[in-house]
Amino acid sequence: MEHLALRRVAPTDVVVAATGHYLAGRPIDMSALAVDLGISRATLYRRVGNHEALLGAVLARQTELTWRAVRPAVTAEGTAGVVAHLVAFVEAVTGSQALRGLIERDPVLFVRTVMGPGEVEDTATALVHELVLERLGDRLQERPGLDAKVLARAIVRVADSMMYSHLLRGTEPEVGSAVAVTTLLLDAAVQPGPVPAS
Repeated sequence: MEHLALRRVAPTDVVVAATGHYLAGRPIDMSALAVDLGISRATLYRRVGNHEALLGAVLARQTELTWRAVRPAVTAEGTAGVVAHLVAFVEAVTGSQALRGLIERDPVLFVRTVMGPGEVEDTATALVHELVLERLGDRLQERPGLDAKVLARAIVRVADSMMYSHLLRGTEPEVGSAVAVTTLLLDAAVQPGPVPAS
């Protein structure tokens, strides 16, 4: 039975099942998940790694789904389009009861999974990079050490600090501050001329 389950249950199946637990406001319990999927804990760990890796996969998937979901509502072009998309995404994410529940249950795990290097950050950076290239394209100025990918990573870091550090403290996110800083970054990225030496 276990041998058949091993062939049948793919890593994506595990992530989808774990996402169901997460969205229902429940902790992702590896034992309960293994029972739900009809496999052993050992098989579950072989499929997706440890609990933290699975949570990262769940949150990365939710990041992309939320990002794509808000996209049709954004019609602005250029810098305004990038900012509008980011604002819509931030509002959707910070309004998530599942996310708030995770932060309340285990803020340390949340910080390691979301605010540190890993699948969530990589996914968010790739999505912002794609958006920046699409909305700004040829307007981006070439500068040593500062390309669209570096810009995307900086924007993700800004958004993280404004979205999540406040939730961790139990206060509301500073969306306006995130918009102001992101706009400065984007304006600088399309402004001709060298970056002043520090």
